[in-house]
Amino acid sequence: MPRRLLTGSIRNRLLALALLPLVLVLPALLAVLIYVGGSAFDRLLITKVQSDLIVAHGYFERVREAVGNGVAALADSAQLERAIAHHLGKPDEEIIQLLRGAQQRLKLDFLHLLDHEARIVATTSGLPKNHPLKDWGVVRDGLRGRASAEIEIFEEAYLEALAPDLKQRAHTPLVPTTGAAPTTRNAETRGMVIHTAAPVFNSQGAPRFLVVGGSLLNKNLDFVDRINEIVYPEGSLPLGSLGTATLFLEDVRIATNVRLFEGVRAIGTRVTQIVRDAVLGQGRTWLDSAFVVNDDYVSAYEPVIDSTGKRVGMLYVGYLERPFARVKHYALGAVILVFLVTMGAATFVSLRWARAIFTPIERMHATMSAVESGEEAARVGAVDNRDEIGELATHLDHLLERLHQQTVSLREWGNELDRRVAQRTQELAEALENLRSTQKQLVTSEKLAAVGQLTAGVAHEINNPIAVIQGNIEMLAEVLGEHADPVREEIRLVREQVHRIRLIVTKLLQFARPAEFAGYLQTVEPRQVVQDSLVLVGHQFRKSNIEVVEDFRARGSITINANELQQVLINLMVNALQAMPKGGRLTLGSEDWAGEDGARGVFIRVQDTGGGIAQDNLDHIFNPFFTTKRTGGSGLGLWVSLGIVERYGGRISVESTLGEGSTFTLRLLAEPPAARESALGASVDTVA
Repeated sequence: MPRRLLTGSIRNRLLALALLPLVLVLPALLAVLIYVGGSAFDRLLITKVQSDLIVAHGYFERVREAVGNGVAALADSAQLERAIAHHLGKPDEEIIQLLRGAQQRLKLDFLHLLDHEARIVATTSGLPKNHPLKDWGVVRDGLRGRASAEIEIFEEAYLEALAPDLKQRAHTPLVPTTGAAPTTRNAETRGMVIHTAAPVFNSQGAPRFLVVGGSLLNKNLDFVDRINEIVYPEGSLPLGSLGTATLFLEDVRIATNVRLFEGVRAIGTRVTQIVRDAVLGQGRTWLDSAFVVNDDYVSAYEPVIDSTGKRVGMLYVGYLERPFARVKHYALGAVILVFLVTMGAATFVSLRWARAIFTPIERMHATMSAVESGEEAARVGAVDNRDEIGELATHLDHLLERLHQQTVSLREWGNELDRRVAQRTQELAEALENLRSTQKQLVTSEKLAAVGQLTAGVAHEINNPIAVIQGNIEMLAEVLGEHADPVREEIRLVREQVHRIRLIVTKLLQFARPAEFAGYLQTVEPRQVVQDSLVLVGHQFRKSNIEVVEDFRARGSITINANELQQVLINLMVNALQAMPKGGRLTLGSEDWAGEDGARGVFIRVQDTGGGIAQDNLDHIFNPFFTTKRTGGSGLGLWVSLGIVERYGGRISVESTLGEGSTFTLRLLAEPPAARESALGASVDTVA
């Protein structure tokens, strides 16, 4: 509400008091009513399903206890005692018949009689006699003289050994389910069993035998239907809602009365991942709305625990949420409708009463809007009101007239000022542009001059001794004649390296005058180039007690100038040698890479176990003339190597840890931009 409505005339104050309940109080009350009512309704539904879960849990526990009590009663029966005493050490057919009768009476799926070492004496299942069963928790409890009944998970092979029909009952194909966690399984083959054991005591009160039994819960429809009948008897849910109950093995429904579609139970469907994570992952009881197979249900899930305390499944009860949500929405809609009707009627009356106030105010607002839009001649004019609003309209017209006169004067001064500012701005922009252009040209000229002077000096200082070396090698080979045969290969290598030095000098000149040089590209196998480079410096590694490890995984090739790549690799290897003066390990490796943009190529890594590079130096090692060597270092090796690699679209990166070593990685393209440009005439060779 604008401040002037609260501090203006009596009429304005009355209007504010009339509108305040309509626009503030009533909507706030409606929002509170909707929130509190909706929250209370939701809490009521959650409380209902929570009590339903308590009833279902109680029945589940009673079933488990009933199975345990039945087996305990059999263990304490005189009939079993007589059968054991009469047939001890003799054929046990009577005991087996007794066990089968008890199995049928107790509705169990198997019964065993074990001796004091947990070996089978007699059984109704397919397990062999003397088969040991010490691994089960209920058996260990029974050997200690305590009867117990627990939930256990039997694997498929064990179910088949007990009885083939148990394996078939447990086998449940998984049905794709909306919202379930991803899985690679297509069937659930394990069985959830109520497993129980009770001791048969001797005259001294020590366990002499054990009676062990179990009931498979997979596809036990009578069990879940009975839970549903107890929790949701007919007529207990209003509004046509439907109650359901389910037993899960982990997140798979193994017994349920939820329908996948008409007449087909949703056995094999799975719980949503959010419920699975909360109940099985965190061990919480889920009390909230949840999506169940095909619809939303007010749901309650609790974990099912086995004898080791592991969460192996879930017990669920819930009822269809849609009917309750429909009633809730209808109630909220009715409240909103009543509110809107009341608001409409009150607003209509208030506006008719306030029209005399709003009309001149709207005229003043329209006048101010017209002035803001550029209609300087717009005025309010005469109004019928003779109160504060009428005086305000008259003062507004006087103010607008004075503002118009001042605006005309200011516009004239503004036009003159804009003209002068525009003229001066243009002059400054031209001067600034000239300054930037001159500065850029000066920096470029200084860089080119420095590089040109450096490369010219290098070429002069290196080419002269190289010419002497080459001439003396030729004369040496000629003078020695056939006596030079034992070192003919070494002489050839010296000649090649002399030639490579000349190429290096040429490439240095290329940084100063790149347009005068054309790259000669080759399709190169990374492994071969690395090994050729290693041959040239291998004797230095052997003398320095450095172990060389090769790890070549790349299968692709790269397009680059082989001599230049060899220059880069030798430079990195020599740097690694100098970083390990006391010996170490040099690892040379390669692997393929592919980018999302379709580019592909090869990584080549040179890794040493030297002292590493300080973090402060990592950002500067590729700068020209930067070196950490106290003697003998020019600071150009990595700078030149970086220029060679980047010329072919590649990159060099380095990772280093002080005291552990450094790893230089070359990222080279299978077909760099230079390879496409070389189609002007350069041939592409393959280096085997």
